Amino acid sequence: MAGTQSILSDAKENFEKTAALLKDEVDGDLLLKIRLPKERIEMRLTPQLSDRKIHVFPAFVVRHSDALGPAKGGIRMTPEVSLDDVNGLAMEMTWKCALIGVPFGGGKSGIVADPYKLNQHDKETLVRSFARNAYRHIGPQVYVPAPDMGTDEADMGYIKDTISHSMGQATTQGCYVTGKPVILGGIPGRREATGHGVVICICQALKMLGMEIEGATAIVQGFGNVGEVAARALHELGARVMGVSDLFGAVYDPEGLDIPALSGHANRSGSVKGFSDGREMDGQELLEMPCDVLIPAAAGGQITAANASRIAAKVVAEGANSPTTPQADEILADRDVLVIPDILCNAGGVFVSYLEYAQETQQEQMAVARVEGRLRDRMIERFDQVWSLARERKGRMRDAAMILSVKTVCSALTARGYLP
Repeated sequence: MAGTQSILSDAKENFEKTAALLKDEVDGDLLLKIRLPKERIEMRLTPQLSDRKIHVFPAFVVRHSDALGPAKGGIRMTPEVSLDDVNGLAMEMTWKCALIGVPFGGGKSGIVADPYKLNQHDKETLVRSFARNAYRHIGPQVYVPAPDMGTDEADMGYIKDTISHSMGQATTQGCYVTGKPVILGGIPGRREATGHGVVICICQALKMLGMEIEGATAIVQGFGNVGEVAARALHELGARVMGVSDLFGAVYDPEGLDIPALSGHANRSGSVKGFSDGREMDGQELLEMPCDVLIPAAAGGQITAANASRIAAKVVAEGANSPTTPQADEILADRDVLVIPDILCNAGGVFVSYLEYAQETQQEQMAVARVEGRLRDRMIERFDQVWSLARERKGRMRDAAMILSVKTVCSALTARGYLP
């Protein structure tokens, strides 16, 4: 169950804590400029679906900041997503892009719909409707979308096609969307980038704690693009992935799950539930099982003040956006649980999105080995920077990550000048 606080309230609280830490280092006027989003757009999509009826779907686009470059952030499609959620996620994207060192600001989109209740034709129709209606707000120098919860690379291909068709051109000039199929100008390794980035951070964290990845135990919440890729990578590195959960259930084996077999089962059945080589259990119970590394890679607000005291992991690697509430963060810090914050831990996706953006802008192609090498180098470099600052300030990694991010954005605002 998600926490009672919203994504936006958590994002604001994290920012206010950082602003207090920086009150003697950063001009208060600059902090005022980045407290609120630059632009919040609310739309109504009204496509005719396969039942021949008109359906109404609310949709949102938020650009929080463009101090460092065009806004960057995924399109979330869920029945519950709200304008405030998109606002909070866009704010977090500002800090993520600044921390990982890409020339983007923070943005996000939301479509209020259940992708699991739409057939393939109707989902494509809805995504194309979004692209037509949001066309004025999307562009290589304005806002560049990507996949997020409920959307995938096929949807990004539909968006690119819709925009190029509206231009009367075979393709778009420049990068309008990332995370699209490789055949349409996407980049190899983009789908796996977030999960691989999570594992790179875990390896660095265990190294700093004097532990080895081989033989380490892990539990993964969520078995989508991030969780499944992270679980596979950990399994290949010799870690023992004892438990995995998704929206429909959870499986656990203290001796370690056969992750390739579990992936095959999930692909066939649509869920990890029913996997014969693991014991079924409640997803919340799995979250609290003892392990070296816990990877919340599902929804936000999963670790809260209500359950943080029962989290039995040494390291929490935030594969999802905002999985830990600020109150839970304090409890985990008091218990010496190392939390690798989301704006660092899951930033691999936006870093490889930047490589895709650069590739399409320059009309070139990048091999997967080069993509993976650059991702590894950048994740290790930024992890080490955050770790060093946290040690220097005797604080949490989240505080250090936020300090580096906010100071970077404020430096960009200063370089631009205060006018207009």
